[in-house]
Amino acid sequence: MNTIVPLISSGVAGPLGVLHLPRLWLKLSLESTGKLAPGYPGAGKGYDQMVIDGLGLDRDETLAYLKTIPTYFHFEQWILDKKGGHLDQAAVEKLNRAIHGYDHSDVVRKSILIAANVEDHGIVKDAVTLNSYDDWTEFHASLE
Repeated sequence: MNTIVPLISSGVAGPLGVLHLPRLWLKLSLESTGKLAPGYPGAGKGYDQMVIDGLGLDRDETLAYLKTIPTYFHFEQWILDKKGGHLDQAAVEKLNRAIHGYDHSDVVRKSILIAANVEDHGIVKDAVTLNSYDDWTEFHASLE
């Protein structure tokens, strides 16, 4: 069976405006169908957990719901239903700032750039961009 590298960036938001939420949905949808590429967690402890916590969701309940493989828009509606019909916009903004503001360590940054064969100028440090570089590298490797 072919597996899929999740190419939705953590910097993408759906209609609710929550960064990384579409990627979380994609990874768990792929995992639930046995199609998530090796090395990718369905729901890890980094951005995935930041989003779950930032939205005030229960991790086990959220993962169980996503195992039913809802559409992305059904997932957002499920979240709204859990939150009484609306999200706390201040909490969403705080979460989005945290996602955009997270930088990888120099060790992780260098390893991603080396794998991608990209020269390290020390400019790109944010995890959103570096994780995309990593995804693109993994996707290309999966084509071989």
